[in-house]
Amino acid sequence: MFRRQQFKILLFLLIVVVAVTGCGIASLPSLSLGQNSAASTPTTAIAPPPAATSAPLPANAEAVVHAEEQLTQAIYHNVAPAVVNIHVTSKVKASALPQIPEIPGFPSFPFPQQPHDLEQQSLGSGFVYDTAGHIVTNYHVVENATDIAVTFADDVTAPAKVVGTDPDSDLAVIQVDVDPSELHPVEVTDSENLTVGQMVLAIGNPFGLQGTMTRGIISALGRSIPAQSSTSDGGRYTIPDVIQTDAAINPGNSGGPLLDSQGRVIGVNTAIRSPVRGSSGIGFAVPSAIVRQVVPDLIAKGEYEHPWLGIGGVNVTAEVAKQLGLSSDQRGVLVGQVTPDSPADKAGLQPAKIETVDGKRQPKGGDIIVAVDDQPVHNFDDLTHYLVRKTRVGQKVQITVLRDGQQKVLDVTLGTRPHKKS
Repeated sequence: MFRRQQFKILLFLLIVVVAVTGCGIASLPSLSLGQNSAASTPTTAIAPPPAATSAPLPANAEAVVHAEEQLTQAIYHNVAPAVVNIHVTSKVKASALPQIPEIPGFPSFPFPQQPHDLEQQSLGSGFVYDTAGHIVTNYHVVENATDIAVTFADDVTAPAKVVGTDPDSDLAVIQVDVDPSELHPVEVTDSENLTVGQMVLAIGNPFGLQGTMTRGIISALGRSIPAQSSTSDGGRYTIPDVIQTDAAINPGNSGGPLLDSQGRVIGVNTAIRSPVRGSSGIGFAVPSAIVRQVVPDLIAKGEYEHPWLGIGGVNVTAEVAKQLGLSSDQRGVLVGQVTPDSPADKAGLQPAKIETVDGKRQPKGGDIIVAVDDQPVHNFDDLTHYLVRKTRVGQKVQITVLRDGQQKVLDVTLGTRPHKKS
C-alpha cells in the first residue's frame, strides 16, 4: 500500500513538472542551411513536447457515441428500403456529340454517317413517395428517357414510367407497378426551420454503389443554383432556398433523399460543386418545402406552373446605389429589363437605362423593387424566394418600387413562366 502511495506521489510530481514545462515557449537555436547541425547547435537540451492538457472524456462519452451510432443505423434500416437505383436509357442527338476538328494539311477521312439519335446510359437515385408506386427523383436524371428501370434495396427490378417533370425545380416523379411489399414511403417533412450545423444523412447510389449512406451537416442555407430550364430569351431560371451540405454527394446520388436526424426527407440531392466531378464537401439539395409544393401537381397534372413576373435586374449594392445617386445603404432589385407583354410590363414597371459616363457604363433611372406584399426585398434571391414559395399563377401581388426617390405600389397579376423553345 505504501509503495502504491509513493508511486502516486511520484506520478503526480512528474505531471506537475511536465505541465509547468509546457507553459513556456522554448527558444530553439536557428540552423543555417549547409551547416553541420551538431557542430552549430548548443548543447542545451530541448524539452520534450508538453503533455496533453485537454480535459478527460466524460464518463458517458462511450454511451453517447454508441447512441449516435444506433441512431444512424436505425435511420439506414428504416429509410434504405425506400431508396431506389434508377437506370435510364435516353436519346442524345448526334449534333450534341463532340466533333473531330479538321487539321490543316492533313488528309480528311470519310467517317460513317452518325444516326440522328444515339442511346446513352445513366444512373441516378430516387425515393418512394407513396404506396401508389410514385418515386421522386431529379428531372435531369430522367430527362429524354426512353427506358427507365428501378431497382429496390432487395434487388427487385421493375420498369417505370414518367408521370411528371419540372425542370424549373429539377424534380420529377416516376411510377412503378410492383407488389405493395416493395413500397416503403419515407416521410417528407418541412424544411422551413432548418439550421446550419444540423446533422444530415444522404442515401443513394453514388457511382452505382447501391445503398450508400454518407453523413455530414448543413453547411449553409438559402443558396440559389441554376435550374434545368431556360427563359424565353436564353437566360436561366434559378432554384431558391437550396440546402448546402458537406455530406458526400457524388454522381449517382442525384434524386436521392437528404435526411434529418429523424430519418425524414428535408431535401433532394441535386448537384455538387467540384473541379473533379466528385465530392469536395459542397453538395446541394432542393429543399423539401419545394418538393411538397411541386410533387403533388406533378402527380395530378404532370407539370407544375411557376408564377412569373417578367423582369431581369441586378441587386442594388453600395456601388450601384452610388451610381444612382442614392444612399449607400439602399438595397433592393434594380429593374434592368421588362419582358414585353409580361405581368411586369402590364403593371407598368420601368427598366433602367444604361448611359456611358467617363467611359463607363452605368444605370440611370428605373424602378427599384424594395418589397412584395409588404415583405422586404433586399436582393433578387428575396424576390425569387417569395414568388416561388408564397405565390401561385394568377395571384395578384403588390410590388413596392422606389421611383424617382418616391415609393410607389403597383398591382401585378402573376403569369406562367415561359420557356425557351428547343
